[in-house]
Amino acid sequence: MTSVPTPIPSRTQYVLEEIKRRILTGQLTPGQALVEAELAAQFGVSKTPVREALKTLAGTGLVVMNQYKGVTVRMVDADMAREVYDVRLLLEPEALKRAVRRGASLDAARDALTRADQATDTAERSLANREFHRALYLPCGNPLLGRMLDEVRDQAALVSAVAWAASPSWEREAGEHEEILRLALGGDADGAARALHAHIASFVERAFPGTAIQVPGTANQEGQE
Repeated sequence: MTSVPTPIPSRTQYVLEEIKRRILTGQLTPGQALVEAELAAQFGVSKTPVREALKTLAGTGLVVMNQYKGVTVRMVDADMAREVYDVRLLLEPEALKRAVRRGASLDAARDALTRADQATDTAERSLANREFHRALYLPCGNPLLGRMLDEVRDQAALVSAVAWAASPSWEREAGEHEEILRLALGGDADGAARALHAHIASFVERAFPGTAIQVPGTANQEGQE
């Protein structure tokens, strides 16, 4: 049987993923300038793939392109966090509920939880956390819903990276993750969705005290379930 060769990522894709990884693990901090020539030298490429990668990252909200200030890592503040987490609250619990109700496999979420627990540094734990949440919503049965959540995933991870740098809260969140997964694996779709909703809502309040997130109709919906 002939093996299929692993595709070699393009220079632009390689640069894109590496810059994203550095941003989401805190190596590149909010407000830091991203100079094309410097990045090109670091990655051993021309400025073209760097420029294309930065344009893509600007589209996902991780970097900001300014005619006068150049390109910088996006700053995180309470307003930005509220916008991103409002979207998550509207979509992510519903996606998880649908995944549980359709009996989708959540093995990937269990594996990500194990990796987060065994992580030896913040970068590993952050990446495992991202994969845990994605593994909960991706098998919802609606590809468009999954893509919509993917679009805010990087911005949510940026908020998390800033919050964890200021006040690590891994142990509490790990416990919340375990409870969400326990309910989901037990087939309690509504309970898992409520636990996920509480987990997401409380994070921004802890990270940015006084930043209340309001989602129209959420309280009523939860009370009816």
